[in-house]
Amino acid sequence: MATPLSPDRLLSALRAEGVQVVEYKSWRTHRRPASTGAFGPVNGVMIHHTVTSGTASSVELCYNGHSALPGPLCHGVIDKAGTVHLVSAGRANHAGRGDDDVLRQVRAESYDRGATLTPNEANTDGNRAFYGFECVNLGDGRDPWPAAQREAIVRASAAICRAHGWGARSVIGHREWQPGKVDPRTGQGGVDVAPSVLRRLIDERLAHPASWRPGAEPAKPSTPIPTTPPKETPDVLTPAQDARLARIEKRLEEVAENAEVAPWTYKNAALVAEAKKTGGKVPDMHGRIEAIQAALAELTTLVTALTKES
Repeated sequence: MATPLSPDRLLSALRAEGVQVVEYKSWRTHRRPASTGAFGPVNGVMIHHTVTSGTASSVELCYNGHSALPGPLCHGVIDKAGTVHLVSAGRANHAGRGDDDVLRQVRAESYDRGATLTPNEANTDGNRAFYGFECVNLGDGRDPWPAAQREAIVRASAAICRAHGWGARSVIGHREWQPGKVDPRTGQGGVDVAPSVLRRLIDERLAHPASWRPGAEPAKPSTPIPTTPPKETPDVLTPAQDARLARIEKRLEEVAENAEVAPWTYKNAALVAEAKKTGGKVPDMHGRIEAIQAALAELTTLVTALTKES
């Protein structure tokens, strides 16, 4: 479980992962009222399809909602070109009620890496527990998913997982949360967006830095790497430095031995009365602290002088 990312942290995480982001209207403060429930602690990321076409109308719908379900309907809308349009940073109407068994598995990331979760109940608030991304697609099994759109899903999901220290098994499809849902549904002629496929790609991405680009060649060093280490030149101290170093070592031994020190004396009568209650332990402690402070000041002076002479 984790505290939801602030708008600034969410934006920074997405951009660091190479996501193209559009900030839509007042997305930073746009959220469901507190009376509808909390957002957080969060446990994962949920992927949906919009059952719409067209970027502008889909983003507007997800921001405003409709008569049966008020907006925001997600946190970000991922269009077919791979741009993420942020519409909320708070509680959003996207997940609805789902299976608490699924939530437990997501929270613990305890299910098999290649498994598909199968919900059979709807008894737990998902809007509290999940970030949601709506992806522009008709969801009819024919509308294709471009590679750029899937890559944006992977990057956006990985960005949130990386920010929270989660693995890819914290990302699920809506169909793995709520009985009867089919999203995200793979179309024809495009890429596969099955949740298990998305998790495999997210897992691969999380194994690299946020700036990683698939297929990119590793950077070549600008100068040859030496095959043998350079010879070390031994340090040579002057006689004066040797003497100072010996004084430092001796003083350190004295401090380490915790030599006896004079107890610190209270001048205030009330403090003296309080000190008596401790059986002399407090004055003794004060005395030792003062002795340590004096020794530290002395050692600092010696080390400073030694450094200047080097």
